[in-house]
Amino acid sequence: MSDELTLLAEAGAAAVVAAMATDLWQGTRDGVLGLFRRDAPDSAAPVGARLDEGAALVRTSAAPDDVRRALAGIWSRELHELLRRDPACRVPLARLTAEVDGAFASGRAAVVLEQNNTARDSGTVFAVQHGDIHTTRGAGGAPRRDPDDGPQ
Repeated sequence: MSDELTLLAEAGAAAVVAAMATDLWQGTRDGVLGLFRRDAPDSAAPVGARLDEGAALVRTSAAPDDVRRALAGIWSRELHELLRRDPACRVPLARLTAEVDGAFASGRAAVVLEQNNTARDSGTVFAVQHGDIHTTRGAGGAPRRDPDDGPQ
């Protein structure tokens, strides 16, 4: 396989794993599935399962960049093999890679974070993502309500 196709497989893999756990993921996932479906229509389900598993690992990991690095090697091999079997996938893979890279370069891609908070047995949860939380205590240590918060 030519160096050009090897580099394309590596760039494609980098774009795929970079898109995991971002708002670009669904479109990127669909694009990758389309490439594999062109080569072997029956391969879409197992490829989709591997993509979803990788995205879940990225989303739930305490070190998502480490997971992405590991997955990049796996997807580079997958895409390299795809390009070896079907060199016609070169153009759509290059297009998909450019779209993902362009979205990140322009700042259009946003990381999607999930947060689950549960309070039980008269517990209280104070939670925030991407910002600050400010609480104040009134007399006796009880939280003080803001009159603009509505009825109690």
